[in-house]
Amino acid sequence: MAGTTRSNSRTPSRSKTNARSSSASSRTATRNKSNGEQSKFHNLFVDELKDIYWAEKHLVKALPKMQKAATSEELAGAIEEHTTVTKEHVNRLEQIFEMLGTRAMGKKCEAMEGLIAEGQTVIEDTDEDTAVRDAGLIIAAQKIEHYEIATYGSLCALANKMGQSEIAALLEQTLNEEKETDHHLTEIAETSINEEAAAE
Repeated sequence: MAGTTRSNSRTPSRSKTNARSSSASSRTATRNKSNGEQSKFHNLFVDELKDIYWAEKHLVKALPKMQKAATSEELAGAIEEHTTVTKEHVNRLEQIFEMLGTRAMGKKCEAMEGLIAEGQTVIEDTDEDTAVRDAGLIIAAQKIEHYEIATYGSLCALANKMGQSEIAALLEQTLNEEKETDHHLTEIAETSINEEAAAE
């Protein structure tokens, strides 16, 4: 009877050992899966950085054309100011690439290419020295701003999720500047240009 008791007491011990082994294997698999997901997450982040980097660099070339086409001095000044700010956005993105240990390079942004083309279409389809053209330019510019706001907002969220607080802070700075530009364009439109355009 005593031998049977000892045998029974060892059986649960083996069961616990197997359970611990199974649990450890599960945790290892989870860690491996998590690491894989983080790598894909990181790649997504870098890919989106390349997209907006391409967009910003091309915007630097497109904005002066919109500025030249504007009739309102206030609007032309706002576009000129944003051109300067956009160059800083390019520099900031290059800084982020460096922080990630990745070469700064762009990936063609189909969305921005289309938005820039829309701005050019506004210029071609409206008369010079008219408030109607200015109203159209503001619409085109704000479409661009809203795309950038959405992009930088998403990049901030990804950076924070990755624990990249310094990068998130840089992205948030750009995000706030894009919002300020959008707000300024709204003010210009509502203060005078829309009313003047409606009267033409």
